[in-house]
Amino acid sequence: VQLQASGGGLVQAGNSLRLSCAAREITFRFNAIGWYRQAPGKQRELVASIRVDGSSHYADSVKGRFAISRDNNKNTAYLRIDTLKPEDTAVYYCQAVDLSNRPLGSWGQGTQVTVSS
Repeated sequence: VQLQASGGGLVQAGNSLRLSCAAREITFRFNAIGWYRQAPGKQRELVASIRVDGSSHYADSVKGRFAISRDNNKNTAYLRIDTLKPEDTAVYYCQAVDLSNRPLGSWGQGTQVTVSS
């Protein structure tokens, strides 16, 4: 299962960004979606996830600045990042996850977010 993340880019610190995650209908309809990021030299980490019913989970490090959402009609999930910081620089991935937020399937390419100070 590969989902396609997009919307990254080079942004200045303090700005906002919205990432998108497109999935096939059959994947999107029955699965929670998780957003992960991997900074240079670090392990990939889950930053947010959203279940089919819209309930969400956030890593403590991003609470208050990240907002995850999903549009079930468009088979697309979103991750809005406010008040971007240089430490948000990473490749962001989206993935279908199980109810314990464990990733399912293979990883897509991700989208690069680079935050300049």
